[in-house]
Amino acid sequence: MKNNMLSIRPFIGSKDFKTSKNFYTDLGFEVIELSSDLCLLKMNHLHCYLQNAHVKDWIENTMVFIEVENVEQFYRNLLDLKLTSKYETVRIVPVRTLEWGKECFVHDPSGILWHFGEFNQ
Repeated sequence: MKNNMLSIRPFIGSKDFKTSKNFYTDLGFEVIELSSDLCLLKMNHLHCYLQNAHVKDWIENTMVFIEVENVEQFYRNLLDLKLTSKYETVRIVPVRTLEWGKECFVHDPSGILWHFGEFNQ
């Protein structure tokens, strides 16, 4: 079977839809309202859907990995946003070095774990 796939757009949930939309706007995503319960989060060529849906087990087990050019710089930029001051449940975990590269983590307001990583050359 030959397919020409063009993109992948995961769906993520939210505990508080408005807070999550604000958080992702602060993180740098463009929020495009699709309906009262669904929006598209867009940054450059990256897209995902944010839903006004809170399924605790699903959200607490959701992880998304985004590759960045320079994770050290990305981490410094995250700290400059002061997301942990603005959002009570947001956590940012410093860069760690692993055998495959480096990554840092962001827990969004609902508990979704975002990995931001840079692969070894």
